[in-house]
Amino acid sequence: MEEGLRTNDDDPRLRPSEPRIHPSAELKETRLGRFVEIGQRVLLRDVAIGDFSYFERGCEAIYTDIGKFSSIAANVRINALDHPMERPTTHKLSYRPNEYFRFLPIDAGWREHRRAKRVAIGHDVWVGHGAVIMPGVQIGDGAVIGANAVVAKDVASYTIVAGVPARPLRERFPAEIAERLRRLAWWDWSPEVLFAAIPDMQALPIEAFLDKWETADIAAQSASSAKRK
Repeated sequence: MEEGLRTNDDDPRLRPSEPRIHPSAELKETRLGRFVEIGQRVLLRDVAIGDFSYFERGCEAIYTDIGKFSSIAANVRINALDHPMERPTTHKLSYRPNEYFRFLPIDAGWREHRRAKRVAIGHDVWVGHGAVIMPGVQIGDGAVIGANAVVAKDVASYTIVAGVPARPLRERFPAEIAERLRRLAWWDWSPEVLFAAIPDMQALPIEAFLDKWETADIAAQSASSAKRK
């Protein structure tokens, strides 16, 4: 877990911070932050997931890094691996022959080729139901991916994309607001500060929220909260 989200699990305001993993999920070489949720039948391999992010049911991801507070809807596929189209066959026979024959090892070069095409998903990203993220794609903070989109190109921060292939629909916020949100980096706040900020997230227009919290003494609020425990 990263430094900015250390918590005192004795704080009565906080639910347990251990990741919640459904028994049917399968995780291999996966690193989970605090408050992460992994739903039913999720398959993850070599994935790093930041604090508070979650996967709904039926998702698959491999070779992926995900920031904090990102929301992955059901049946999403992240890093849908490619096949060797330049070979005589695209079948796994050529890169995983060990599944059919003795004495023929897995093609380590092809595995490293795939591993090198990691997907990176930023903070506060929403990936809609059934979307497919192709190898090597980089998705910026605050972006939104529409349901059933196929994302083959990078997505800029705070941009909404949809379609097959995915194309930009509009910006989530004007450029100035998006830049202020990136500078604010609220996803790095301590849980104590988040607890105080949530009512304003719910009630204030985005500019009013930024005006208030850009000038807030975040460090002082965290220290004050710690003293009350």
